[in-house]
Amino acid sequence: MARKLSEQVVVITGATSGIGRETALQMAARGAKVVLAARNAENLRAVAQEIKAAGGEALPVVTDVAEWSQVEHLAQTALERYGQIDTWVNNAGISEYATVEDTSLAEIERIIQVNLLGQIYGIKAVLPHLKSRNEGTIINVASGLGERAVPLQVTYCASKSGVKGFTEGFRMELARQKSNIKITLILPSSINTPLFRHARSKMGVKPMPVPLVYQPEIVARAIVFAAENPRRDIYVGSVGKLLAWLERLSPAFLDWLMVQNGTLFKLQQTDEPPVETDNMFEPSVGPGRTHGEFGKQSLPISPYTSLLELHPNRKRLLLAGTIAGVVALVRRSGHS
Repeated sequence: MARKLSEQVVVITGATSGIGRETALQMAARGAKVVLAARNAENLRAVAQEIKAAGGEALPVVTDVAEWSQVEHLAQTALERYGQIDTWVNNAGISEYATVEDTSLAEIERIIQVNLLGQIYGIKAVLPHLKSRNEGTIINVASGLGERAVPLQVTYCASKSGVKGFTEGFRMELARQKSNIKITLILPSSINTPLFRHARSKMGVKPMPVPLVYQPEIVARAIVFAAENPRRDIYVGSVGKLLAWLERLSPAFLDWLMVQNGTLFKLQQTDEPPVETDNMFEPSVGPGRTHGEFGKQSLPISPYTSLLELHPNRKRLLLAGTIAGVVALVRRSGHS
């Protein structure tokens, strides 16, 4: 168990849009002092003002997580203002929809810098402070696509797979040191955020999330939960967990299923033209939003996440029951 959110200082990257924005609002509503990080200064001020108008406390810090000096400055600014950091949420991310052949080296480098190095920078920036106190929580937002890659988002998938691998190895180092620092990996399924509007597309059309799609509030609730109740991994939405299971069961079959009749290509494409501006190298334009444009297709809840992922003992009981049932069936068939 970690401190109550009302006693915490929380740093959130990617805090002006989608999951990060909603997480900041929920954290502040629970009484946390929230340090907001993103590239767009105007949108940062807007989120901070919304939090303050609701009676919360927020500190906006313009930050490009792809730059180590800026992430280091973010941590220092938070410590100078509040004297402590209790939870650090590595959430900032960008994407591009294109084949590997059509993706430039500059674009590949940028996605890796933001999505993977940005999270590593966050860990390195806050770690000395957390080590000095021997407490605190780091929450890394990866993706179900970090477990199983899909076409047209290959670099994004690689970056999220890297986040997963870095988190797992770092967690074992902390365990070896008997550290009280906790690290949680969040693995969302497709989420209805503005990412799809901001992503660079070379498909000739605007991208869309692969069904099933969930609302960002579900992910934010999982992050808020983890800030007080750290878990090893939290899958948000059953689809991400299903992909992980299928990947372990038969990756070759999953390859075939995804490319059959162009399934995973078609499911990522709308009929609309791509936006003229994206947030690959520059901040997104326009006001920051929590939700994307796919609300009608999005689920407001994930029973799997709320009933099982946030309660590991229930998962263990379900697994034990399933194994016992399989064993009983095998024994019964052996006696028949």
